Amino acid sequence: MTTMPMVRALNAGLKKAMEDDSKVLIMGEDVGALGGVFRVTEGLQTEFGDRRVLDTPLAESGIIGTAIGLAMRGYRPVCEIQFDGFIYPGFDQITSQLAKITNRHRGSLSMPVVIRVPFGGHIGAVEHHQESPETLFAHTAGLRVVSPSTPNDAYWMIQQAIASNDPVMFFEPKGRYWPKGEVDLERPAVGLHASRVVRTGTDATLIGYGPMVSVLLSAAEIAAQEGRSLEVVDVRSLSPIDWAPILASVEKTGRAVVAHEASGFLGLGAEIAATLTERAFYSLEAPVLRVGGFDIPFPPAKLEKLHLPDADRVLEAVDRSFGY
Repeated sequence: MTTMPMVRALNAGLKKAMEDDSKVLIMGEDVGALGGVFRVTEGLQTEFGDRRVLDTPLAESGIIGTAIGLAMRGYRPVCEIQFDGFIYPGFDQITSQLAKITNRHRGSLSMPVVIRVPFGGHIGAVEHHQESPETLFAHTAGLRVVSPSTPNDAYWMIQQAIASNDPVMFFEPKGRYWPKGEVDLERPAVGLHASRVVRTGTDATLIGYGPMVSVLLSAAEIAAQEGRSLEVVDVRSLSPIDWAPILASVEKTGRAVVAHEASGFLGLGAEIAATLTERAFYSLEAPVLRVGGFDIPFPPAKLEKLHLPDADRVLEAVDRSFGY
């Protein structure tokens, strides 16, 4: 075990993947000499050279299109989209080409492309720098979509994503880049697409992913001081979703609150709530409730604390659940 922040865990995971496979390339805006805006790729160009860590033009569509061509030639490119809100110029390449090519070729052509996307709030940034577009990609068949919530998950999940022969959208909660956590360098705790209970409880289940997991854990800690036992499930994989741990938890507690930073309307919480209602209906003591960002464009930095779900809003939803 060692202790490091998520940004360093991602760096270490990328380095390990590049050491293990010479076909792994990193490409994106300022990922080389600068080491990325958040320094995730710091030092990798010095170690592996500018033919494996490539600074690209500021053209997201070009980055993705080039990665598709490299994957066709047997490489395993890892693309960095500098900020979540910058991904839309590359949206057509991702959803129309990257997600479809393997199916178009009846499985004979794989697309081992990873697209790293720093996403979410809590950094006090301006428009286009604090968005949560993950549902757009989870809705697109042909893409795998994952999000780590801890340094340990980040270290292992980035390697697992790179090893996948399918395209992986890798959403990194930038607000969790710097808090430190334990990292087991010997073996991963679970697979890339496994959901996991990260705190056990008996009274209700809190469900989230990426940046919300730490908020849910804080809410559960506050609730414990008030005599209420809340279980927390980290979804980790947004597509495909590993339903078994989520269903088992909700069947045990009878109540569920799903939370994410993205807008509530048509967010991932809606899919989770619908599936729990279909598959755990007779175990539910109350409707599955959702807590999300408001259905507005991300507000100015000074208002982000009002927009993003916090422990209080989660616990308000828990109280509403117990009101049924």
